[in-house]
Amino acid sequence: MRRTVITGIGAITPLGLTAEETWSSLVAGRTSAAPLDDDWPADLPVRMGARVDDSFADALAVRELRRLDRGEQLALAAGRQAWADAGTPEVEPERLGVAVGTANGGFGTTLGQHRRLIDRGHRAVSPHAVTMVMANGPAAWLSIDLGARAGARAPVSACAAGVEAILAGRSMIRAGEADVVVCGGSEATIVDLCVSAFARSRAMSTRNDAPERASRPFDVDRDGFVMGEGAVLVVLEAEEHARARRARLLGAVDGGALTSDAHDIVGGEPGNQARTVSLALRSAGLAPSDVGLVHAHATSTPAGDLNEARALRTVFGDPPPVTATKASTGHLLGASGPLGALAALGALGAWGDAVVPPTINLDRQDPEVGLDVVTAARPTTARHALVDAFGFGGHSSALVLSRS
Repeated sequence: MRRTVITGIGAITPLGLTAEETWSSLVAGRTSAAPLDDDWPADLPVRMGARVDDSFADALAVRELRRLDRGEQLALAAGRQAWADAGTPEVEPERLGVAVGTANGGFGTTLGQHRRLIDRGHRAVSPHAVTMVMANGPAAWLSIDLGARAGARAPVSACAAGVEAILAGRSMIRAGEADVVVCGGSEATIVDLCVSAFARSRAMSTRNDAPERASRPFDVDRDGFVMGEGAVLVVLEAEEHARARRARLLGAVDGGALTSDAHDIVGGEPGNQARTVSLALRSAGLAPSDVGLVHAHATSTPAGDLNEARALRTVFGDPPPVTATKASTGHLLGASGPLGALAALGALGAWGDAVVPPTINLDRQDPEVGLDVVTAARPTTARHALVDAFGFGGHSSALVLSRS
C-alpha cells in the first residue's frame, strides 16, 4: 500500500483567505464570530455567526459567481489555492481525482430559489438552480476545473463529511486508482432556515451580546456552537509520485477510520467514538502513546464535548494535549474536519515552528472533561496527531496525520 502525503493546502475560512493566514490567526488566538448584519436574524434566538470575507470572490470569474452556489464557490477557490500550493503537479487526468464533502450542499440557493418561485413565479427560477443546489456540486465543479477524471467523490455525512473525503482520497491512492487527489470539505449555510433549525434543536449558543466569547469548547458554561462557513482542501499524493517531482511535503495521512454508531440520529455514542479512534490508530500502525496531539471536534455543546472527552480518555487513558479551534473559527460543519487537519498540520510544523494552537474562551474547564486542553499556544515535538469529526446521523470519523 502506497503512503499518502500532503503536498498542498488551500483554505478560505472566517479567519483568513489562505491556509497560512488561517494558521497565523489560530496561533494568535483570534476569533471570527460577530453579529450578523442581515435583517433575518432579528427575530431569532441566534443572531451571530463566523462568516468568510466576501473578497474571496475576487479570485472567481463573473460567470462562476453567477452559476455557482456560495459553497461551490468556496470549494473552487480553495481547491485552486491548494493546487497552486502543491506546485500544479503534472499528472494524467485519468490519475487525478477529487473528493469534496459537505453537510448541506447548496442550502442558501435552495432557499433563495424557492423564494423566487413563490414571489415571482416559475420564470424567475435560475436555469442553473439544479447544479447550484446539488450536494455533489463542489466536487463536480472542482473536477471540471482541474480536469480530474479518476473520480469526483462527494461524501455527505454531516460534520464528518470533510474527513470522509480525505480518507476517500487516501483510499483512491492506496488502491492505485489515482496518483493525486484534491480533497476536503466546503460549507456555506449561514442562512435563516439553517440557523433557525439548529437553534430550535438547542445546538447553538445564544450569547448574542458577546459573539467572540460564545463558542466555549470544554468550558463549564458552554451552551452550543457558533455557525461558521468556509472551505479547506488538501492535495494528497502518492509519496513516490511527490518525491519524484521533488514536491514540498506538508505531512502525511497515515491512517483513519469511518464508522457509524447506529445509536441516535443526533446524540453521539462515546463507545463508538472510542472505537473509531482506536481503529484509526490501528490503521496507522500506532499505539495511543505515539500520538502527541489531538484536534478535537469539540463543538461547545454540553453533551457532545463530554462524550468526546470520555471517548478520548477511554482510548488514551491519559490523553495527549488537546486543542479545539472551533471557538476561533465557528463550526464549519462538513468543512470542520479539514480545518482541524489544517490546525494539526500547522502544529506538526507544516509552516515552520511546531506550535499547538490555543483553545480560546476556556475559562473554567468542566471537571468531567479531564483533558489537558491547550489554552495558550504551546510548542510541541509531536510527530503524529489525531483529528476527529462526528456528525448527526451517527457518523464518526478520525484521521491520523504525521510529519512527513
